[in-house]
Amino acid sequence: MPPKRQVSLFASPEKRNPVVCLLLAVVTLALYNPVNRHPFVNYDDDRYVTENPHVRQGLTADTFFWALTSTEVANWHPLTWMSHALDYSLFRLNPAGHHFTSVLLHAINVILLFLLLAWATGRAGPSLFVAALFAVHPMNVESVAWISERKNVLCALFFFLALWAYGWYVRQPNWKRYLAVAALFVAALAAKAMVITLPFVLLLLDDWPLHRVAARDRESGQIPTFSWSRLVLEKLPLLALSAVSAVVAMRAQQASGAVRSTTQFSFGVRLADAIYAYAMYLWKMVWPARLAPLYPHPGDSLAAWQVATAALILIAITAFVLRFRDRRYLLVGWFWFLGTLVPVIGLVQIGDAAMADRYAYIPLIGIFVMIAFGIADWAEQRKPGWWPAIPALAVILALALTTHRQIGYWQSSYDLWSHALAVTRNNFIAEDNLGGALILEGKEEEAHPHFEAAARINPRDPMSRSNLGTYFQTHNQLREAVTEYEAAIALTSDPGLLAETYANLGAAQRALGEDDAARKDLQQSLRLNPNQFSAWLGLGLLARQQGNLAESLSDLSRSVELRPTPQGYLELGRTLAQAGRAPEALNAYQQALGLSPEFAEAQQAADALRRHKQ
Repeated sequence: MPPKRQVSLFASPEKRNPVVCLLLAVVTLALYNPVNRHPFVNYDDDRYVTENPHVRQGLTADTFFWALTSTEVANWHPLTWMSHALDYSLFRLNPAGHHFTSVLLHAINVILLFLLLAWATGRAGPSLFVAALFAVHPMNVESVAWISERKNVLCALFFFLALWAYGWYVRQPNWKRYLAVAALFVAALAAKAMVITLPFVLLLLDDWPLHRVAARDRESGQIPTFSWSRLVLEKLPLLALSAVSAVVAMRAQQASGAVRSTTQFSFGVRLADAIYAYAMYLWKMVWPARLAPLYPHPGDSLAAWQVATAALILIAITAFVLRFRDRRYLLVGWFWFLGTLVPVIGLVQIGDAAMADRYAYIPLIGIFVMIAFGIADWAEQRKPGWWPAIPALAVILALALTTHRQIGYWQSSYDLWSHALAVTRNNFIAEDNLGGALILEGKEEEAHPHFEAAARINPRDPMSRSNLGTYFQTHNQLREAVTEYEAAIALTSDPGLLAETYANLGAAQRALGEDDAARKDLQQSLRLNPNQFSAWLGLGLLARQQGNLAESLSDLSRSVELRPTPQGYLELGRTLAQAGRAPEALNAYQQALGLSPEFAEAQQAADALRRHKQ
């Protein structure tokens, strides 16, 4: 057993720490620099930024109050929305700025993690190794390189700051310092609800490295000690905040249809998958290959031997840390990992994913602590010195090279989903999104087989049905399109997908001459999402078709205000021309050409209008 070390929470060498922090920042920023050249991807970036009208207002008073009450994309995370809105105010739709904010937040988190561990343990070497693993591990690429996952790095920032405030509080417990902990905890919850386990993390830290447990740590330096019951009682207000956050999160997810029922995934299936997922997180931490943005839920397809092997691994590690419980960092690190994953391990199944790399952002810190401090103690017992730094650097370099490669898969939607299909099986969401990426590249015929594959893998997938409807509609197979749209509507309760699908269904019905049905579905789209630009476009075309130019102008203007599109400006120009407002019509055509210089219909309309004026 290594000699017990005196805890000195805020005493750290003034010259060493700035140099180490600078080194960590430079390495992290340099490693992730390539993401600053990456675009937005077709994986929630539209819902969070590019097509979100509230975010695209920038950080205004209206956006602030909307963020406080919004449960869009199945989450209540007002600070995340404000962060995106601030980025839009600063960078508009230049993805480089949005990416840089996420990279900067990750770099700050790396520094905070090092300082927290170094100050709390008094051991700079293993603390630096933990921070370096956190900085460069490939499992964290998803949290940093994906703009929509801003919530993860932002949440971690406030999580670490709450730990910092807790370290301040335990030196001299009083209500003002406790209030600082609670306030930062609320901020973390307002970025992402996954950190509801923070009160339990604080209990672990009470054991090690803070040594606040009176029965075991009678000499704890400047930190007062208490009984376990007193320490648990101290966390009750924070547990109340966790409970409130959990209720809000569940209501938001249920409203969006993201929560899966026990009919879809029985409790036995969920438990088996949770056990297997814990083991897979450990495996991917050790061997970070075949990483993907989404791993399909296996349902009841897991073999008994897979679940049994995973369970044996978890039991063996638990027995090991209990056997060597005098090395408290082993027990604390292991239960940090197990506990912080509980909200996302699948016992309450949200969506169709079995696990996700982004969920490991905070939990793997516990494993990193076990590795770093365990190796440091082992090395000190055998041959004290700096020699462990050599294999540590080799590990960091290997992980950094793997991370560099993993970052490259996020350079486009096509690369992202092509890689996902290459490393996963039966991934209908990847099929959907790869098809969507091909559509964005104008490769509709190449996209169609992927939509069909998604529908074949999961006949109850509403997204593939909606995508097939769009494909048929663009090929003038309107009846087939209507059939697919109606099937998609029957299969989902997601307000965003429903609003988009109803808008497309209304457009198809309008083209078929079924005006009453079209108006009904377009209005239903707007009831679900008043900012669905394509529904306003459809209503504008319907109004013009029926001779109501004033209503058409109002609806089409609303459409391009929500999302400026070449087609929207073309139709607005046509309506303005019919209304005899030629200069405004010409301006609308020019707006369309500004968005798409090769848009032949807009160019022809503008040329015809100029000839008519002459």
